Amino acid sequence: MPRERADAARNRRAILAATERLLAANPPRDISMEQVATEAGVAKGTVFHRFGSRAGLMLALMVERAHALEDAVRTGPPPLGEGAPDRDRLLAFVDAIVDVVSRNKSLLAELSRSGVTLPSSDEYHANQPNPHAVYAFWHGHISALLLAGNPEVDADTFAHVLLGSLHSDPILARLTAEGPDRLKAALRSMITAQLDAPRTA
Repeated sequence: MPRERADAARNRRAILAATERLLAANPPRDISMEQVATEAGVAKGTVFHRFGSRAGLMLALMVERAHALEDAVRTGPPPLGEGAPDRDRLLAFVDAIVDVVSRNKSLLAELSRSGVTLPSSDEYHANQPNPHAVYAFWHGHISALLLAGNPEVDADTFAHVLLGSLHSDPILARLTAEGPDRLKAALRSMITAQLDAPRTA
């Protein structure tokens, strides 16, 4: 895949940073591509060319935020990074996912309302934030840590169910009303039950 040109990378960073600033003061539905372009100091056509639509821009921003968690798992200190017991890493990782979802609940709700359809994974080029890759990493990490703790659980299905529930309307509404602590506690209980489930002889 060709590397991203320096000017294109600079524009992408400027556009995402401008979107962050606008989101700090406005709900996603009130932000237009023209506002983003003005804030970023680029042409409106540049924003559309890079992200395709307002929903595409919001999705790209959410993926960028999610990458920080992946970096923490790969290179950060325990308990997210290596060096902690698998159980502690798994619980810390799911807590961190809930925090990411909670911070991005308005973006997720906006994407749900917009009915955005994601391209298939192979339609993303190397320089585009790929939500499929984020999901694959999250799912793979949860599955691997679950299996390390209890090889008899259906880790693949459990990870899909856990992740799939987090962007549902009831969960987003609960995060808005109550914050993340209750959801974290519930998921910790579910995970602990899987890890401690009786094993066949």
